[in-house]
Formats: sequence, structure tokens, C-alpha cells
Amino acid sequence: MGCIVINKDGKGSAERVGLLLKEKKAGIIPCDTIYGLSAAAVPECAERLYEIKRRPASKSFIVLMTLDDVRQSSLAVPDDILRRWPAPLTAIVRDDAAGSTVAVRVPSDGFMQDVLRVSGPIYSTSVNFSGERSLLSFDEIFPVFSDLVDFAVEDPSVKGGMASTLVDATVFPYRVIRQGAYVI
Repeated sequence: MGCIVINKDGKGSAERVGLLLKEKKAGIIPCDTIYGLSAAAVPECAERLYEIKRRPASKSFIVLMTLDDVRQSSLAVPDDILRRWPAPLTAIVRDDAAGSTVAVRVPSDGFMQDVLRVSGPIYSTSVNFSGERSLLSFDEIFPVFSDLVDFAVEDPSVKGGMASTLVDATVFPYRVIRQGAYVI
């Protein structure tokens, strides 16, 4: 079975993508920032994303969640970050249950919100091979990654974009690690 292409605007597309992610499939999904290489936020899917990206396992992925999922999690997210979400703002926060940190974001894109309500939390990372520039349009991405993923969501309106702003919210004042689409 090859890569399934799903039109973002097609009927039931968000639910279909959410179900594929629940089935532990890896795919390319447009978000409120740039296209992301995504899979369910479980260890076996992380391993697959590391393989696809040719990325060292020492570099973690962003976790995309709904605001409800964040509130029900063991993540120590400061209230002022919670008030800013959903937004193209990624925050590194403490996971009190795991005793570690995680980069988390609540995307503002309605399609992604619908996907996440079906799939639950997912890993997301820029669509590129480790150390190379991010691919920003479907026309750039598909020829390179279609043999490596299970599905790809096409959104002709996405022609580029800017990654999310990344802040370390485990310290105060927060430390901006990457200035992106959200202005701090």
C-alpha cells in the first residue's frame, strides 16, 4: 500500500486523519504553522519518525495536543501560556509524572483541532531530513516523503509558513529558543 493522499477540505478528512494516527500511521499534515511530519505520541511511533527523518534519538519531538488534553495531563504549564493557547507557540514544560520536560503546543488551526480530538496527542516535527532545510509546500514534500509515510494531507492554500515560536517555560522569565510565528 502506498501513501494515501487526503484533501484537507474533503468531507470527513479530519476524522480520517485522526483515525490513521490512532492506528499508529505516520503522515504529513498541514498545521497552523508549517507542514508537520506526525504520528501518535507513543514510543514506537517516535522510533518511526526518527527513522524517517534520519534524526538522532537525543532530539525530541513537539507534542501537539488539545487544550483539554493539556489540562488533563501531568504537564506543569504556566497559566499565562495556557491563556495564550491555541497559538503557534511551543512551550517546553515539566512533565511532573515522568520527571522530565516536553515541548508542547496547542495549534490554532481548526482542522488540526478536529484531528487531535480524534487521535489524541501526536508528535510533530518539521518535514525535512535532519540537518536540512524544512520543506514548506506539498509540491516540495510529496516527491521526497511519499515513499516514507502512510498518508499525506494536501492543502493547496499552504505555500510556505513559519515554524512556531519555541520558549523554555521551565525558567522565568521564559527563554526564547526560536522566534517564529508567535510574537513574544
